[in-house]
Amino acid sequence: MRLLHTMLRVGNLQTSIDFYTNFMGMKLLRKSENEEYQYTLAFIGYGEESQTTVLELTYNWGKTLYDMGEAYGHIAIAVDDIYALCAAIELQGGDVYRKPGPVKGGKTVIAFVRDPDGYAIELIEGR
Repeated sequence: MRLLHTMLRVGNLQTSIDFYTNFMGMKLLRKSENEEYQYTLAFIGYGEESQTTVLELTYNWGKTLYDMGEAYGHIAIAVDDIYALCAAIELQGGDVYRKPGPVKGGKTVIAFVRDPDGYAIELIEGR
């Protein structure tokens, strides 16, 4: 068994694709529309779906806002230069709500950012 994907509902599909591809370095792997049920899916990731876990971005036509709930936490992404990435995200108006620095009680350097829909992403340097 292996983990295939995590699905996130998004309010603006292109804005989300741009965030994950331009800032987070992912690639758009495939995209499909379902006219009957009025939704579009975009699968993005760092490698092919057959080899790695990816994100499924789901846009339900006409729905632009979701209640995040309190159970969902975050996704985590390993990065090479956390300080440069956070600076680039902030320069473009992105939300770096926990600046890069050591995790409390440890040495691992982390930061937290929000994607355009408010989903939390933990950045972890050097993993």
